[in-house]
Amino acid sequence: MTLAPPRYAFEDRLDQWIDRRAAEPVYLDEENGMWRLLDHAAVSRVLSEPGLFSSDFSGLAPVQEDFEAFRSGMFLTMDPPNHRKLRTLVSQAFTPRTVAGLEPRIWEITEQLLDGVAGQSRFDIVDELAYPLPILVIAELLGIPAQDRELFEKWAKVLFSGDQLTETSTMAEIEAALQIIAPTIREMNEYVLAHIRHHRANPSDGLTSKLIRASVDGESLTDQEIVGFVALLLVAGHITTTALIGNATISFDRHPEASAALRDDPSRIPVALEEVLRCLPPFNELGRRTTTEVELGGRTIPANSIIMANIASANRDPAVFVDAERFDFARNPNPHLTFGHGIHFCLGTPLARMEGRIAFEALHRRYSTFSVARNEPVEFQNPAMIVSVRHLPLDVEAR
Repeated sequence: MTLAPPRYAFEDRLDQWIDRRAAEPVYLDEENGMWRLLDHAAVSRVLSEPGLFSSDFSGLAPVQEDFEAFRSGMFLTMDPPNHRKLRTLVSQAFTPRTVAGLEPRIWEITEQLLDGVAGQSRFDIVDELAYPLPILVIAELLGIPAQDRELFEKWAKVLFSGDQLTETSTMAEIEAALQIIAPTIREMNEYVLAHIRHHRANPSDGLTSKLIRASVDGESLTDQEIVGFVALLLVAGHITTTALIGNATISFDRHPEASAALRDDPSRIPVALEEVLRCLPPFNELGRRTTTEVELGGRTIPANSIIMANIASANRDPAVFVDAERFDFARNPNPHLTFGHGIHFCLGTPLARMEGRIAFEALHRRYSTFSVARNEPVEFQNPAMIVSVRHLPLDVEAR
């Protein structure tokens, strides 16, 4: 049986959000007890004003002891001034120069992974490239021993399984899901703490030792704060890159004119990947909490309300994007909100962009054509967790 080009389950939901946005860009989702924001203006405002829209859900979200251990260094869930302190310290170690210096090694890893499927006319791009590439890069960046790198892959798979969760999951269901993955969080926490203590005793030039040495006004990161950042890096630096490579493969397969143009001129790949990020953001929504009563989109939202800022819908707002529903691989400028906005703009953005660019430059160098296999099903991740593919068979023709 020949299959049509794959469609993500979330895209049906996205169509509903887009229809709703035209009539009511800010609305109360009474069933779930939270406010939903669907237009670019409201979403970008919420992400850029942490004083009014807090990232700290203490007292509102389920508490799980093992997750709490990560919170001390997980600055995504912090507000100023703690956020500023943590991000400044981490930025001293995770610099643009550090990321730029990784390019030769990312090329080496990419070529080695593709060498592993040389001669094959079909392979799973997630299994063979999109998943292992960022894991190997992060592990090397942190100085993780080669024999332990499979642990990172195991942890990431558990953290993003969540197949039992949906967009309408209750707090009790979320709490139950947290309990299921708590042993993995505990194992990860213990491993990374031991890794940090080893680097305190045996300093090197790697990122872990740089995090240990980082200091601002006499303040340094605690071991537990470093653990929280490493956990964040595992998420931001790994699963988003995996999603980007898989989502881009499907997007270029849907739009052969884009694939042909990029093959002829690989310098256009970075701009094309930004359009993939706009149209298929790995995370559809970002949560915030109102610190006081606030007016937003003509609605009065009470204090301590949960707000879900819908990135996917905002990224297709016709008030900002011309022909917003069209995949335009040459779209520039492209002010999408996939990497966030304001103080929480994703620190791992340059690394994800570099890995995605190198992956597709390498694919175009090796293959005259590559396309999603039509006689084998694509397996998707749970869209309530992440918009990404779990398995994606690819047909290729070597140059």
